[in-house]
Amino acid sequence: MPQLPILDLTDALLPGAPRSADVARQFGAAARDSGFFYVRHHGVPEALIAQQFALAEQLLTLPASVREAFSIRHSPSSRGFEALGAQTLDAQAHPDLKESFYCGLAYPDDHPYVRAGYQTYGHNQWPPQLPEAPARCEAYMQAMLALARRLMQLMALSLGLAETYFDPSNGSPMVTLRMVRYPPHPDGADERTFGAGAHTDWGALTLLAQDSHGGLEVCTPSGEWIEATPLPGTLVVNLGDMIPRWTNGLYHSNPHRVRNRHSGGAARHSIPFFYEPDYLAPIEPVPGTVAPGETPRYSPCTAGEHLRQMYLKTYAPAALSPATATAANTSAPAAQATA
Repeated sequence: MPQLPILDLTDALLPGAPRSADVARQFGAAARDSGFFYVRHHGVPEALIAQQFALAEQLLTLPASVREAFSIRHSPSSRGFEALGAQTLDAQAHPDLKESFYCGLAYPDDHPYVRAGYQTYGHNQWPPQLPEAPARCEAYMQAMLALARRLMQLMALSLGLAETYFDPSNGSPMVTLRMVRYPPHPDGADERTFGAGAHTDWGALTLLAQDSHGGLEVCTPSGEWIEATPLPGTLVVNLGDMIPRWTNGLYHSNPHRVRNRHSGGAARHSIPFFYEPDYLAPIEPVPGTVAPGETPRYSPCTAGEHLRQMYLKTYAPAALSPATATAANTSAPAAQATA
């Protein structure tokens, strides 16, 4: 039986839908606890998700020479392939046993954020061996983006705000789609070996599609680690580090980790979709979360300032392209103080 709450979005997928208030209350309860929950009847077609898993497997089994040619290290916008062990999410653990492919929304060259060189805005890298990849990823991202925007509206309702409160922050969202392959857990590995070490996500919302192998573990507020068991027809949603900033600590972003201990020794695939608001969206406590006379727990910043600092916390400088490293080092003091 699942140990995380399940939010059924039936009759709650559109503004003003009849069950919106009820689902918003469930959202708030989950957000005040672990910040993790499942969603079902979420409106994203199962066929679209299945196609994306098939594409993920194709991408991550391309020859090593292709993956190196389209490495994230060559991309100013941090898109492309990431090698096994390139990221260490838990500083006390070994490098993560996972490899990935990153892409994002295709903003045009004349978009002001692309011209400014803001992190995550820019060109994708597509290996020519899979010409269908750009269109399939764009379709998947648009479906997930619609769901993420609706979840932000439900979060607004859960906080006693207008349903559209967060809509202005959605102007040009930072969206990252990551397709991840976890090899089987090594025999005899020590307790500091993980597919993904314990971490919290950096942004606003993560919408995760996971295969049937399992392996995702969530830390509860009591410190207990529980499994986020794969449930057919559901996505796992978790809140990222921007949400505590936005709610003055009322809503939580809890640690999670991955160990692929599938008994069959097969690789595990997962597809996290990271939704972040507009790069220049201000992140500061929303009305009602700071009591009169109380000092906010977090310094205000923009979404972009926050994310740039997060890159420096988990990547070695050699893993970043020169453009990415330069952008990360320009984080504002407010972001550095509270990230």
